[in-house]
Parts: sequence; C-alpha cells; structure tokens
Amino acid sequence: MSNQQAVHDHIRKLVSDNDVVLFMKGNKSMAQCGFSHQVDTILQHLGVDYKDVNVLADVAIRDGIKTFSNWPTIPQLYVKGEFQGGCDIVKEMFQSGELAALLTEKGVPHTKKTAVA
Repeated sequence: MSNQQAVHDHIRKLVSDNDVVLFMKGNKSMAQCGFSHQVDTILQHLGVDYKDVNVLADVAIRDGIKTFSNWPTIPQLYVKGEFQGGCDIVKEMFQSGELAALLTEKGVPHTKKTAVA
C-alpha cells in the first residue's frame, strides 16, 4: 500500500467516523488562518459539534486531503462523509440557510437554524 493510499484511508476513516469534520489550519480553540476561523465561527454559531483536524500538524494530511477531495485549498468541510467545500462555499451555504438545512436533513445535531444571530 502506498503512503498516499494509507493517508487517504486515514482521511476516509475520519470522515466516516464523525458526522462533521473540518480540515483546518489550527484547531477549534485557535484557528491559524482567517478562512479556517470563518468556517469554525459558522459551525460554532450553528452549535455544531465537529471533529477538527489540524493540517499544520501533519504534512501528509495537509497534502493528502487535497488529493482526497480534489480540492486545492484548506479549510475543507465534510458532513456525513460528503465533501461540502471550502470557506467561500460554506459561507454561502450558511448565509442562504442551506447549511442548516443540510445539517437537519442529515440528522446532525445543531442548535441554530439560520444565519441570523
């Protein structure tokens, strides 16, 4: 098994074992880039419990997530094993109410339903 395959298997396990996973720079308590911070803030606002994966802590994960999703940037959000997008897409989904609707549809617990605070 190649190293890339092993990394992809690890990523696949993370996204299948957790309802919501955010591959980000930093972690929940300290995002280390503005885009990761924006997605973290959106998830926190919606009251979503999620698994944070700090790509800065592991270069194999940082590179592997990009090939796994075929998406070149970080952060990357997964809901119920499905890639949703990066910061801009998540922000648009949040503002339109689509993200809250997706969470509800997928049975992911969250406390707020809309983008309005």
